[in-house]
Parts: sequence; structure tokens; C-alpha cells
Amino acid sequence: MAELIIHTKKIQENITYLGEYFDSHHIAWSLITKVFSGDKEFLKHVLTEAIIQKIDSVGDSRLTSLKNLKEVNPKMRTIYIKPPAVLYADEIVNYADISLNSSFATIKALNESAKKADKIHEIIIMVELGELREGVKRTELMSFYEEVFNLSNIEVIGIGSNLGCMYGVEPSYDKLLQLSLYKELISVKFNRDLKYVSGGTSITLPLVENKMIPKDINHFRVGEAAFFGISPLENKQFKELHTDTFEFTANIIELEEKKIVPEGIMGDANIGHSADFREEDRSETSFKAILDFGMLDVEKDDIEAIDKDIKFVGITSDMMVIDIGKNITKEGKKRYKIGDKVHFKPNYMAVARLLNSKFIGKTFD
Repeated sequence: MAELIIHTKKIQENITYLGEYFDSHHIAWSLITKVFSGDKEFLKHVLTEAIIQKIDSVGDSRLTSLKNLKEVNPKMRTIYIKPPAVLYADEIVNYADISLNSSFATIKALNESAKKADKIHEIIIMVELGELREGVKRTELMSFYEEVFNLSNIEVIGIGSNLGCMYGVEPSYDKLLQLSLYKELISVKFNRDLKYVSGGTSITLPLVENKMIPKDINHFRVGEAAFFGISPLENKQFKELHTDTFEFTANIIELEEKKIVPEGIMGDANIGHSADFREEDRSETSFKAILDFGMLDVEKDDIEAIDKDIKFVGITSDMMVIDIGKNITKEGKKRYKIGDKVHFKPNYMAVARLLNSKFIGKTFD
């Protein structure tokens, strides 16, 4: 079975490093775990009591994941990071201490659920700053806050925005300054102090480092940097974070010298793509290895072979074919044999899909 290897200690070191980094900049942060889809094994291995102390809350975009977070540690402070569906207001109040919101109808439903549960539910109201994803329109923001402030069991603890996720609108000082100014306007108009101005994600980290965020931006929602050590803005390592936190290994289940160009009439394959070959390769051969995973498990473009001499040939629902050339080392020995493992570096989406595949093993080290 192909396997995802999770380097637990390196992930914990990343979380600890970020906790200290944010603390030095007077920023609270939520660790966003949605890449793990609420996997209880991960939560138990990684989110120990010592690690939880480094973060303000743990967040996810799936209710089942928040439920698992609370089951693993009932004292864990949780945040639901997308606008909730009205239908699940009771569950949101039950499993999330905080939720991000942009719909007054939903917030009213959360208020009623909080009343029934005899709780105060905390919310951060999201503002649309150009990404055209979730967020209250800026022209309606003041009236929106006024309505929400009148609800008995809702406590508004902040204002937030989401940039860079759908259309790639980059966070900038000017964008974040808008958010900061809205916080000031709300504070003055309603005499309310908003605890959090939540404008930061992994993509915003370089702005912190370059002192390019307004001082009021004091809450970040971070997942990719903690688990993969990078900021998506430039897709580069951030500071001293570990980037080798995950490894994907697959088994060679067949290895034969075969022709490079298939024989027969060529059409679309049964997974919907056609092959493209050079006529001059028709008589050539190379060693092809078949690996024990396929498109149902992960997209080929989301994994990178550690061995740079490996070439991608094709993929089906449950198998991947690679070209390993003549399969001979410089010393004249075989490079690969049946049963050997081929190692890949997975990106964020690869890890998310591999963890959700019931055909892929996982190991914590």
C-alpha cells in the first residue's frame, strides 16, 4: 500500500516557532487544521497539551472536524472558519467557540441556538475587500454591525477578511489598512472594542516580516505555514520553518522494459486524456514502473518525485506509470526492482487528498 509519512516532530516545531514569532509581534493566531479533515490520529499525535498552549484557537471548515477536535480535547478553543449554514446553527454553537460570519440571517439563527444552549457564541464578521468570496459589502457594514450588536447571545469579537484564496487578490498594506479603519469606525460609532482584526493568513506572513501590516491587525488564521513551512505568496520557505514535513511513498508493483510508443489505433484513454508521442521514439524502449496509487488518491501534479530522473508516463484511477530510463546506475547496477519504494514530496492539496483516501496508509514519526 502506498503511504503518507507525517513527520510529527517537525510539524510541532513549526507550530512552536510560529507561536513564538506571533507572540513577539503581539499577534494572536488560530491554527487551521482543515488539510487533515479532522483525522483523530493526527489530532492526538500533533495537538498535545504543550502545543495547544502556543495558539489562541484551532480552526476548521468542517463540522465533523470540529467535533473531533472537541472529542480529542474538550478544553480546546475552536473556530469555524467559513460562514455556517443556517441548518447547522445548533451544531456550530455546540462545537465552535467562535465562527466567521457574513449573513445576518445566519447570525440570528446562531443567536437562537446559543439561547437554547445557554451560551454566548463569539463571532468575527467578515468584510468583502475585493476577493469576491465571503464578506459583508463595505457599504452595508455599519448597519450590519448595528443589527448584530442588538442580539442577546452573540458577542462580536472582531472583524476579518479573506484574501488570496479564490482569485489570488494579494494582501497588501492598503487592503489591511481598510480593515483596520473599519475597526476604528465601528469602535467610535458604537463604543465597542473589537478584540480581533483578523486579516492575516499564511500568505500574509512576509508582510509581518517586512513591517508592512497596520498595527491593528492582530489575528492570523494559519495552516499552510504551520504544516508545510511555506508562505503561499511566493511559495517559499518562511523563516526557519521545516518544509520536509510530509513524504509520500509508493511501491513498484511491476517493472519491465517496454516500448515508449503504444501499439494500435490511438484514442482517448478511459480516464479522458490522450497521449502524445514523437514518431522518432516508435522503436525506442525504456524501463516502465507501475506504482500502487492512482487518480482516486491524488492528482499527479500535486506530487513531485524526489528522484529527478523519473518521468511521468500516465495515470489511471488506481495505478501510476513512470519512466525510469535504462534503470542502470553509473556503477552498472540496477536502480530499481520490484518491491522498491518511490518517494514523492506532496503539496498541500496532495496531503489533503491522500489523508482522505482509504487506500493510502499513513504513518506518524
